[in-house]
Amino acid sequence: MPIPMTVEGERLLREELNQLKSVDRPRIIAAIAEAREHGDLKENAEYHAAREQQGFCEGRIQEIEAKLSDARVIDVTTIPASGKVIFGVTVSLINCDTDEQKTYKIVGDDEADIKQSKISVSSPIARALIGKEEGEVVIVKTPGGDVEYEIEGVQHL
Repeated sequence: MPIPMTVEGERLLREELNQLKSVDRPRIIAAIAEAREHGDLKENAEYHAAREQQGFCEGRIQEIEAKLSDARVIDVTTIPASGKVIFGVTVSLINCDTDEQKTYKIVGDDEADIKQSKISVSSPIARALIGKEEGEVVIVKTPGGDVEYEIEGVQHL
């Protein structure tokens, strides 16, 4: 199943993959070789730590490669703005009860970071917003109860 991803999300994953393959992997291989030189591998903590690091590194490389091979990169800047909420847009919301304004960018699961106002496309708020248009009122089901938001603006950034 294709994994939706923004252009920025793909770039960050490719940078991480490059770091793992060109910097971390050779460093770990060198650490394993050095630890082997110390003798008895059964009681060699450096060797076991390096092997564990190697396992994590190789696992992450495989995970990133799988995600990139299944990725469907969506460049929202190439899509004509229609005022409709779709994957990749930045949405300005107003809480109907408190008049508090929030802005979120709807991104792929791996890119989500609430501190940067990036929410996953599979989050409850994003699922409630997808397909709606500017000016509409949306009810988002949260653990604390239903919250009404008005969609103030939709930007293709």
